[in-house]
Amino acid sequence: MSAHAYPARIANTDHRARCLVQFRSKDIALEKYIYLNGLKGRDANLFYDMLLENMQEMVPILYTPTVGEACVNYSHIWRRPEGLYISIEDRGRIREVLRSWPNLHDGRIAVVTDGSRILGLGDLGANGLPISLGKLDLYIAAAGIKPSSTVPICLDLGTNTQRYLDDPLYIGVRRTRPGPDEMDGFMDEFMDAMTEVFPQLLVQFEDFSTDNAFRYLDRYRQKYRVFNDDIQGTGAVILGGFTNAARLASEASKKPLSEHKILFFGAGSAGIGVAKQLTAFFTSAGLSPEEARRRIYTVDSKGLITADRKGLQEHKKFFARTDYQGPPLTNLVDIINHVQPTALLGLSTQRNAFTEEVVKAMSALNERPIIFPLSNPVSLSEIDFVDAHYWSEGRAIFASGSPYKPIGDREAGQGNNMYVFPGIGLGSILSRTAHVSDAMVETAAMALAGSLTPEESAAGLVYPRIERIRDISATVATAVIRQAQKEGLDINGYLRTLPDAELLELVKDKMWEPPAGQPREVGRL
Repeated sequence: MSAHAYPARIANTDHRARCLVQFRSKDIALEKYIYLNGLKGRDANLFYDMLLENMQEMVPILYTPTVGEACVNYSHIWRRPEGLYISIEDRGRIREVLRSWPNLHDGRIAVVTDGSRILGLGDLGANGLPISLGKLDLYIAAAGIKPSSTVPICLDLGTNTQRYLDDPLYIGVRRTRPGPDEMDGFMDEFMDAMTEVFPQLLVQFEDFSTDNAFRYLDRYRQKYRVFNDDIQGTGAVILGGFTNAARLASEASKKPLSEHKILFFGAGSAGIGVAKQLTAFFTSAGLSPEEARRRIYTVDSKGLITADRKGLQEHKKFFARTDYQGPPLTNLVDIINHVQPTALLGLSTQRNAFTEEVVKAMSALNERPIIFPLSNPVSLSEIDFVDAHYWSEGRAIFASGSPYKPIGDREAGQGNNMYVFPGIGLGSILSRTAHVSDAMVETAAMALAGSLTPEESAAGLVYPRIERIRDISATVATAVIRQAQKEGLDINGYLRTLPDAELLELVKDKMWEPPAGQPREVGRL
């Protein structure tokens, strides 16, 4: 019997069930990742069909936490070309390399990493490509971005991790990372070439080192269509979840939202980016920008960050305290007792940093302490859900960066960036925005905060359930489009003519769906 003689039912329904059984037969998460990666290469439509039907099960494999393990081992599990590598050795010919991409004219969204700070795992060099692949899978699944319009890119600039330079299977260039001048020259050529080769492209920066994350966002955000998910996306998703958590905590304490205090444990690009985003929570509660800044405290490896500390990094100065003159506070419990925060947010990548003593200190101060361990993957989380739950006697309002199983009827919220970045990207693409503004990101956060169903609110959730991700992305994208219009950043004037309900339906209609029983890709984006 020829291949064409098989009925469509066998080719589609039965084979999807067969692939799902094969996927679930793998006992090790990395093996599940390798299986899904291979399925995507063989039959992308079937892969995305399975993903959409099994989001809660597969997202932790394709993205955090398993993607971290995939990155660490990528040179050893590599099977086939999947994305575009731009090497430091390509300087002077980056345009030529970009033009080798097969879907050149379809490009709408690129996720670009240089592998220098993958999750909390450090400098992984060229092994960082799965981060770009995973993010784009989430764009496709969560926001219906057509697969052929995605461009995964890893900037292969070397690595300062010696074990990779010594690894005979390492797939990247064998050199240490460039200095600032060489790096700036490369990045300027790269961004200029991207705009020329992909004129309709939105660029998302991902997992650059802390200093470079801030520097290149500031360097390019007014010139190109670019945003940084670690700084802006993380900030937006935490702002959305924190807004709902703060309401729950204030209901228990009977105190106004403006009286919350947030203590950040971790002051890298993600930590400071989130902290800056959360100032919007306080300004929306009626505080001035300066008053909002004073409600936020930051802690790094040396303790409470104060303005008088010598050699303080530039990005840490914004929240450095000027109202403390005592000896350095280095113990987290001592800092909690001094600050008396209502919320403790972890972006430190320090496993188990939130000890029982820390949780009990927060619980002594608050009827409903807000505890968000946001570091990824789980192996770097500041505290596990089960410990936060029992040490706080079930009172903690909890959300994490990685997924946790429920405890009875209590669900752990997950501050997953996929709640906002796909919607930001979709809204930017559809409205063809000139830039991605801070207000667009803040609007995305507020749309997320308002997306809980009555049942989810009654269950005390701070984030909606992931199964509704396409509806959430559509809501976020619609809000982003309207904000872009308010700021005059949109180019697609037709969307201005649509009432809100019609705009929302148009956004949903533009989302790509895996074709059933068709060998070719269809979609509108």
